[in-house]
Amino acid sequence: VQLQASGGGLVQAGGSLRLSCTMSGGALDTYAIQWFRQAPGKEREGVSCISSDGRTYFGDSMKGRFTISRDNVKNTVYLQMNALKPEDTAVYYCARDIFGCVGWTGTFLRSRLVKGTYGQGTQVTVSS
Repeated sequence: VQLQASGGGLVQAGGSLRLSCTMSGGALDTYAIQWFRQAPGKEREGVSCISSDGRTYFGDSMKGRFTISRDNVKNTVYLQMNALKPEDTAVYYCARDIFGCVGWTGTFLRSRLVKGTYGQGTQVTVSS
């Protein structure tokens, strides 16, 4: 099972982007998926998590601006990012969450990720 993030790009502050996370080699419907990001020189940060039954979780700085959804028919999870800020600039990754989002707080924990399931990420750049 592999996940690939896409949809990044360059956007002005206040703008929007929708990222996609597409699964190959398996069926998405039984899996919880999380997004995390890494900015240059910074620690990885949890962005959002969606459980297999559609419960959603967000990091504190994303609440009210980001939404997450899933389309199991298309094997894709979407991250809609609105009101983007320059501090949202990062490479965004999606991965399977081994705990089904239970206990997800936004603090990035490598132990929550299913190794080998996420790809190179997608770059989001927000200009001021």
